[in-house]
Amino acid sequence: MSPELEKELERLSFDEHTQHDHHAHMNHQDQSKKTASEFKLAVNATLHCLLGCFIGEIIGLLIAAALGLNTMDSMMLALAMGFVAGLSLGILPLLKAGFAFWAAFKTIFVAEGLSIAVMEGFEIFVQLQIPGAMEAGLTDSLFWLSMAGGLAVGFIAALPVNYVLIKRGIRHQH
Repeated sequence: MSPELEKELERLSFDEHTQHDHHAHMNHQDQSKKTASEFKLAVNATLHCLLGCFIGEIIGLLIAAALGLNTMDSMMLALAMGFVAGLSLGILPLLKAGFAFWAAFKTIFVAEGLSIAVMEGFEIFVQLQIPGAMEAGLTDSLFWLSMAGGLAVGFIAALPVNYVLIKRGIRHQH
């Protein structure tokens, strides 16, 4: 083989290798941006879930206090209202976008429901572990501290759930 041909083949091989490395690097950067974007969506979705749970629980607890319900019934009503409020916050944007109610409900139920269930489950677990939290009234600081602690732990537990749901295309932020 002539020296010129060898040099040309070497140059072409180097150019291909350089282009391949460049494309691989660009794909890695794109994947990093996608992962960061998915994580940001997961954080936003989890904050959305947190807000729904908090609003619903407060409404449920206020109703329970007005009705004079015992601790267990109050907790069950607050949990149910947390689900209703959380699902409502997910459904409302879809209804505004023109979805029929049942179509919006079906779209939201699995992803929002799983996120809410994880958040509520961990929140209740934390509150049950804090002595006196379940007996504390709405005017007691222990009540609010245990709720805040429970919601914080619930957020931490629900974040990876939302991240996986977003990565798999099951959940997205509206």
